[in-house]
Amino acid sequence: MSVAKEIETPELETPKDFIIFPPGDLYSDEPPLETYFHLQQMLLLLKCLDWWWRDRTDFFAAGNLTIYYSPRQRKSEHFRGPDFFLVLGTERKPRKSWVVWEEEGKYPNLIIELLSSSTAATDKGLKKQIYQDIFRTPEYFWFDPNNLEFAGFILVGGTYQPIEPNPQGWLWSQQLNLFLGVDQEKLRFFTAEGELVPTPEEVAQQEMQRAEQEMQRAEQEKQRSDRLAAKLRELGVDPDSI
Repeated sequence: MSVAKEIETPELETPKDFIIFPPGDLYSDEPPLETYFHLQQMLLLLKCLDWWWRDRTDFFAAGNLTIYYSPRQRKSEHFRGPDFFLVLGTERKPRKSWVVWEEEGKYPNLIIELLSSSTAATDKGLKKQIYQDIFRTPEYFWFDPNNLEFAGFILVGGTYQPIEPNPQGWLWSQQLNLFLGVDQEKLRFFTAEGELVPTPEEVAQQEMQRAEQEMQRAEQEKQRSDRLAAKLRELGVDPDSI
């Protein structure tokens, strides 16, 4: 009688063996943006301003980046992460976060929050109070990508006062020297003359359209010239001799 020999099988790897955990020293304490639309809106504002001020080196603009402002200079307390903020009079360079005590005590000159059902109450209440009383940020705006609610405030005598819209419903920003307004369900920048501040992609598309129009005009001119030359030849006139 033979005894069955037990076959040893290697231990299979489980899915957890393939998980790669991120490092613990993440740059920003801010949670991710609410939706894809919030992300696209934030990137749109950044791209437009970076392009419009492409020759300037005296500002820092960022989105969803943590601002540390602890009086005791501790990153474990007192921090906020606006969806979009601008600091003027500083060096234009990449940063992992904005640490007030490492930036000559500078706070944002302008802040924009993108509202959602879960953040609107905080953005309109607690954050607005912090930006007014602690940050002393000269201008604060909020915009809801879902229902297009848009409002702006300017710091007057230590208190935020509503910015009056122009006939188009746009709000003027003294910090940007630009209007902010809703166009095609997105918050955009406009010049004092009412021109839309484009993205680099929009600029490239405009250049392509202009090039195509120039080619079409050149082709039309050539066709007219060819027709004229043919007519002259019919009349016995050499067009090259004219």
